[in-house]
Amino acid sequence: MRFYESHFWYNKSQRNGILILAALITIIQIFLYFTDELFAPPERAHNEDMLREIERKLDSMQSERSDDSRFQIYPFNPNFITDYKGYLLGMRPEEIDRLLAFREQGRFVRSAEEFQKVTGVSDSLLGRISVHFKFPKFERSAFKTAANPKNAVLKKKDLNRASIEDLKKVRGIGPVLAKRIISYRTLLGGFSFEDQLAEVYHLPEEAIENLQREFEIQEPPQIKRLNINTASFKQILDLPYIDYELTRRIMAFRSEEKIITDLSDLKKIDSFPLDKYDRIAVYLLAE
Repeated sequence: MRFYESHFWYNKSQRNGILILAALITIIQIFLYFTDELFAPPERAHNEDMLREIERKLDSMQSERSDDSRFQIYPFNPNFITDYKGYLLGMRPEEIDRLLAFREQGRFVRSAEEFQKVTGVSDSLLGRISVHFKFPKFERSAFKTAANPKNAVLKKKDLNRASIEDLKKVRGIGPVLAKRIISYRTLLGGFSFEDQLAEVYHLPEEAIENLQREFEIQEPPQIKRLNINTASFKQILDLPYIDYELTRRIMAFRSEEKIITDLSDLKKIDSFPLDKYDRIAVYLLAE
């Protein structure tokens, strides 16, 4: 009995203090228990796993959409493959460059075999993309015409001197396209490259080849070139193929170099459009 009596040796005030302390400890334990249940790391980890799963599904959907667009190839004329389209088709940069160099000579590939000979693409890549090649039908008749002196093609006219009426005589060229070609020629100051026709808005590929059968650049345009070292920001911005961002980079590069002695130094500019260098060089010189 003495053992139990020892617990009540405290006075009433002390016993109340002990009861309050025990109650506080109990309340804290209950609070911690429910807090752990609400904010426990496993629950957070579960939520993070759910977020990762959602992101994975979104990435998968985006990947499937990209795959569909990449392999959904419509029939096209391989003569007009651009750098970007060649990349999507799986061509290497040097293969694309060979095709562009071939086209700059005003020549066309007329079969899948000739395309491979010019570009050097592998047999496997040729097999995948050649089924989508579309060569205009008139190309075959062109051989017959050339072989028959009676139906020989008339001497080509100068593309830079062609009038709207001249252009409207070409198959596939109506008044709207004829005016559009003249407007773009005026913007450029004259065509310097025959493949610049491909830059005319909504000009069909067959119409381009029809034009190139009847017209050629006989006299290069007389363009007054700007000195890259003294030209103002606005003068450079007004040139074809040059936008605001490229103008800003050219001006920054000129400030760093103090003087540009060789126009080809522009190729050192970060993100400079190398595929358009020859066109831009028509309007500039370094003095």
